[in-house]
Amino acid sequence: MRILLVEDDDQLVETTARALRSQGWVVDCTARGEPVPRSLREDAYDLLILDIGLAGIDGFETLRRVRADGLAVPTLILTARDAVEDRVRGLEGGADDYLVKPFALTELVARARALVRRSQARTSNQLQLARLRIDQEARRAYIEDEPLALSAREWDVLGFLMARAGKVVPKEHIALASNAWDQGVSDNAIEVCLSRLRAKIEPGGVQLRTVRGLGYLLEEIG
Repeated sequence: MRILLVEDDDQLVETTARALRSQGWVVDCTARGEPVPRSLREDAYDLLILDIGLAGIDGFETLRRVRADGLAVPTLILTARDAVEDRVRGLEGGADDYLVKPFALTELVARARALVRRSQARTSNQLQLARLRIDQEARRAYIEDEPLALSAREWDVLGFLMARAGKVVPKEHIALASNAWDQGVSDNAIEVCLSRLRAKIEPGGVQLRTVRGLGYLLEEIG
């Protein structure tokens, strides 16, 4: 999954991001709250981890703007403020969970996993683009009603891209999309997988386009 970590303590950012990335998750970091709503609109984040005591607008105001924009990304508040009124303010302001510093990294990872799992359970298991449809629970893909024969890698990558359809996905993020790859997968292995996947999904009216220097874009054929 992909996480946006909003924290202005450099040392905490380093240790927290390392713990999250050790799970195979993609973590983007920022020290300020102002760019957060735009980042969430532009990229398909699965979780927002948000400190309260930020320079500029604080975490409460950041969260208010996120929810005012209609962005429903699961949000974990991470803060040294342990007063009951702060917890209540955060939860009533739209946070899904509240973790007080100092905290155990193992607990943070467990809470992050639980939040995303609950969020995914609330959403449909079906994703569709043009005539291509995937059933995330069954791990099956179809063009109309005809099933596609996909390898484990191809399925993982297709599910990852379908959840981010219409957005450019960097190659390094695709490298983390499948547990069927060994750590340090080569660029050539990724290209081979994408080439095979491209040929299988194009009959469904979908193209996987290379955006030079940026990554890959899954979109409906115009």
